[in-house]
Parts: sequence; structure tokens; C-alpha cells
Amino acid sequence: MKTRRMTTKLKKKRTRARRKNHYFTSDHEEAIIRYTHTTNQRERTQLYIEYIQPAFNEMVDKIVFTYKFTNLPNIDSLREECKIWLMTILDKYDPSKGSKAFSYFSVITKNWFIHKVKRQQKRNKREIDYDNISKAYEEEYLSTNESYLTTRVEEEFWKSFYEELQSWDTTNMKENDLKVYQAINILFDSKEDIDIFNKKAIYLYLREITGLNTKQIVNSLKKFRKKYDSFKGEWENGEV
Repeated sequence: MKTRRMTTKLKKKRTRARRKNHYFTSDHEEAIIRYTHTTNQRERTQLYIEYIQPAFNEMVDKIVFTYKFTNLPNIDSLREECKIWLMTILDKYDPSKGSKAFSYFSVITKNWFIHKVKRQQKRNKREIDYDNISKAYEEEYLSTNESYLTTRVEEEFWKSFYEELQSWDTTNMKENDLKVYQAINILFDSKEDIDIFNKKAIYLYLREITGLNTKQIVNSLKKFRKKYDSFKGEWENGEV
């Protein structure tokens, strides 16, 4: 009888353990590892559809409800946006660093939504009740033609430079240069999710992404600076 009771207890424990995280099992961990190790697009698609996507869907939904991110406006579209974003960063996961895929992607997902919360809080603080602005100050506060044009020109410049960046030949780049180049692309792609953009922060981001030290990064950036200066000159002369 005693042995039978112990067996029953063990079964119950195993059942509870499976229920605790039944959507992200060792099979899903292995699928993500296989995904990062193969370049076969057909195999990647199969792994993603069969294992990874269902796990990500469940994980995002649970994190949203657990941390009460449901208070965010348009949360449904944000959830879908996050799921798509997770797919785009699958290649960044490196199992050799010792972190389990579930831990890695759940932390990233939580931080992604925390960033959205912070952005929403900033947006709420900046909201102005324009109906209460007196006519005397209406022109001062609402006349934004000049700033709009300046912002539009800057956006057009960086959009064009990003397209130029994508066209750079990487076949002859040295290993460190390629790492920095890829990191720059990641920063461009993630610019909406980055709170701080200053020189010190950029170097910190580049060090984190590349694993290189500041001197190595600076050496690579000097080479890219020449390409940037050339593009900027052509832009200012109307040649781009």
C-alpha cells in the first residue's frame, strides 16, 4: 500500500510539472536549437510551424496576462507584433551561452512589453488638451511646418542611408568588420525599441551585440565612416 501511494504521488508531481509549462517542452527547445543550426529554409519553415510558432504564441499570451500588459491600448495587435518580432530574432539565440530557449525568449518578451509600457506612459504625459489652449498661443504651439519639414528631411536621409547600407559588399569584410556591420543593421532595425541614442549608449549596444571591445569597434567604424561621409556628400549635393 505504501509503495502504491508513493507511486501515485510521483505521478501527480510529474503531471503538475508538465502542466506548469506544457507548451514549451524539451521538444520545443530542441526545435529552436535545430532551427539556429540549419540554413535549410524548408526545414526551418517546418520547425517553425510545427514547434516554435505554437510555443511562442502561448508564451506571449501567458506573459501578457501574467504581467497585466492587457492594460496597454491595442494590446491584441501588440501581441501579434511581438510574435512576429520573436521570429525575426530567432537567429540571435545562442545555446552555447548556457541559457535555455524558454528563459531567453520569455525574458526578451517581457522586456519588449515593458518597453511598450514605458513608451505609452511617455506618450500619455505628452498629451495636451488642445481645446484648452487659448487662441493667443494656438499659432505658437500648433504651427509646426518648419519642424515637420526638418524631421521629414532627416527621415528621408536615414531611410536612404539604410538602403545604401544594405547594398554594401560584405564578401571581403574582415571578421570584426562584418560583426560591427551586422550590429549596425540590428540597431537600425531595432531603432523604435531603443530608448537611448547617444555615443556612449551606441558603443555599449555594439559591444553587447558583437562581443568586441571598444578599440576593435572603433577600428571598424573608421572604415565605415568613409563610406558614410561619401554617401552624405552625395546626398547634400543632390546626387542620391
